[in-house]
Amino acid sequence: MEFDAVLLLSFGGPEGPEQVRPFLENVTRGRNVPPERLDDVAEHYLHFGGVSPLNAINRALITELEAELADRGLDLPVYFGNRNWEPYVEDTVTAMRDNGIRRAAVFTTSAWGGYSSCTQYVEDIARGRRAAGPRAPELVKLRQYFDHPLLVEMFAEAIDTAAESLPAELRSQARLVFTAHSIPVAADEQHGPRLYSRQVRYAARLVAAAAGREHYDLVWQSRSGPPQIPWLEPDVGDHLGALAESGVRAVIVCPIGFVADHIEVVYDLDHELGEQAAQAGIALARAGTPNSDRRFARLAVDLIDELRLGLEPARVSGPAALPAEFRAPGCGHVVDGTPCAAAPNCVSVIATRTR
Repeated sequence: MEFDAVLLLSFGGPEGPEQVRPFLENVTRGRNVPPERLDDVAEHYLHFGGVSPLNAINRALITELEAELADRGLDLPVYFGNRNWEPYVEDTVTAMRDNGIRRAAVFTTSAWGGYSSCTQYVEDIARGRRAAGPRAPELVKLRQYFDHPLLVEMFAEAIDTAAESLPAELRSQARLVFTAHSIPVAADEQHGPRLYSRQVRYAARLVAAAAGREHYDLVWQSRSGPPQIPWLEPDVGDHLGALAESGVRAVIVCPIGFVADHIEVVYDLDHELGEQAAQAGIALARAGTPNSDRRFARLAVDLIDELRLGLEPARVSGPAALPAEFRAPGCGHVVDGTPCAAAPNCVSVIATRTR
């Protein structure tokens, strides 16, 4: 399969205080989120001047992608599109059409399966193509990459780096805690039994093994739904409180569910959890995410090469490997007549027709 462009597709984020509320309204449209909840979340962004780190990180990643493509002799322009803020995916795909792009590989800033982590990006792609009309390029969403060797390597290295920042006398006893974004339990069970949570749990096992750490915990963070709806638990804040009560004095938090240091990382972990740890007398070290690491760009181009060159997917296997249906299952959704995971390695090809 040949490509003539790459599309980096992400979530989006505000880049000024005047953009925060419109951005949050985009994110929550149709979900009946109370205005006071939007006010609370807006404060997270305003704490950082109303600027999400995500767009800047993605632009830096694009620079690394361009360099990696050039090093491999691939003359492919890299485009940038978002779901919830500028540059919107609809505008980006339209520009790709105008530039004569015929088929592009789509790399998303999510490593996982499930609706919000995978299928919703397929819906974004379909919406972008509809906006571009009959001459819209074919867009091929690259596979889920939660068990790619480079992702495992980057997180394992980040754990080691975080450990070194702790007081020397506490490093050996620091508890490793993995976090990922919580979702409703019903959503986790909707498209394959616990697809998202099982992938996160499996990836945590791989990273812990690579970091040489036998003992660790997996918790969840950043839930936003009403309390009567069950979400994945335990919550990271509740878990930190339990660790403090048990006498733990140092914790390494690895946000394995995030590929970039966006607001749920820099506010929910660095700010809120950091304050909680300080009050509890716990030394807290937060592991970094891939962000614009050159290895993350290499990972993306590796996924492209799997399709271009017909290579076997690069994966790390743990002591109890996930069944194949959890490694590349798709999400069960059909978009514009094409199932997510239309090909065996969870590659979603969005049909060339539009409606």
